[in-house]
Amino acid sequence: MNAVIRNISLSFLTLFIVLVMHPSHTSAQQSGAVSSLKVATFNVSMESQNYQKGTTPPLSEAILKNELASGQNDQIRNIARIIQMVRPDVILLNEFDYIENPEEGIQLFIKNYLQKGESPIDYPYFYYNTVNTGQPSPFDLDNDGKASQYGADAWGYGLYPGQYGMVLLSKYPIQKEKVRTFQHFKWKDMPGALLTKKADGSNWYSKEAWEQFPLSSKAHWDIPIRVGKNTVHFLASHPTPPAFDGPEDRNGKRNHDEIRFWKDYINGSAAGGYIYDDQGQRGGLTGPKRFVILGDQNASPDEGNARTEGIQSLLQDPLVLSQPTPASDGGAQHSPNNPVALHHTASWRMRADYVLPSRFGFTITDSGIFWPTKDAPNYALIDNRGASSDHRLVWVALRFKE
Repeated sequence: MNAVIRNISLSFLTLFIVLVMHPSHTSAQQSGAVSSLKVATFNVSMESQNYQKGTTPPLSEAILKNELASGQNDQIRNIARIIQMVRPDVILLNEFDYIENPEEGIQLFIKNYLQKGESPIDYPYFYYNTVNTGQPSPFDLDNDGKASQYGADAWGYGLYPGQYGMVLLSKYPIQKEKVRTFQHFKWKDMPGALLTKKADGSNWYSKEAWEQFPLSSKAHWDIPIRVGKNTVHFLASHPTPPAFDGPEDRNGKRNHDEIRFWKDYINGSAAGGYIYDDQGQRGGLTGPKRFVILGDQNASPDEGNARTEGIQSLLQDPLVLSQPTPASDGGAQHSPNNPVALHHTASWRMRADYVLPSRFGFTITDSGIFWPTKDAPNYALIDNRGASSDHRLVWVALRFKE
């Protein structure tokens, strides 16, 4: 009898601790009483070349593993500090090397960095998967006369599989059984795909390569997350930079079509009927649904090397809530003679990173870019490339509406 009473008492104590210490993950979720959501994207540059110059020992995800395990890397500490200061509910990290075992990867980042310091933050849920960067191909994709498998001959530029990967962190439950991935969707299967030609008018890619060529340079993911009583689809990607090519503009065309993919996807069967995912399901996002497109798109509507009509078309889509545009005083100060500098998200002076919610189901209450001015106390966190990243964290605060 005493054992029964003791077990009941412990059960009530456990319930009390859960309810009091973790209210945001219990009462709010169970009652559906979540009215707001803060979403961020951050290209964190957490890939091996950021920590090791040269190729000895060989570059691989093992280098990031070591830095995460140590808990002592100042650059990663600053990245964690930025996230802790902004405190998003959901955040996409671009350029976080793919590490298959989460206990050696993302969980160490959470445990050794995000949960440390003055204002620890926890993310009980996360999603990551394989990507096309560094996945070797048997073809000479850059037409330099040799098939080297990696680098520009990989299916997405990378020196080893999983370089420049990505991971999504969430305070709310991820519906993993409903995640859709499009890593292996073939570029050739997009109607009106921008074909790459040589100077003589012939196809840039061989017939055999084109048959196998994936559209996504990393991956495209549709990650549904249950936020209170609402499901939100987080559409994550990181298109290739529209550079590092030649007059054929093969990377610029791929960047354009990677961005176009989401525009077609959110418009359902009307535009995205051709789409199929890695699980064999066809079609885009059906019906009015809440979504957030997020990630480093490597394209600006105003400047840079990208085919601007790609990102402009997405920003102007009537389903997308693209205004107000996130801004920062630090970006404006960094390029004082550039009228759009306040919207820049990278130190190399361009808007590249986006958080774009659906017009359906949301209003924007606030937004910003973590870019302090030079006289601000936190400027040291972004002072140079080695302080944290060459990108800035971009965030949008949302309110749910019926």
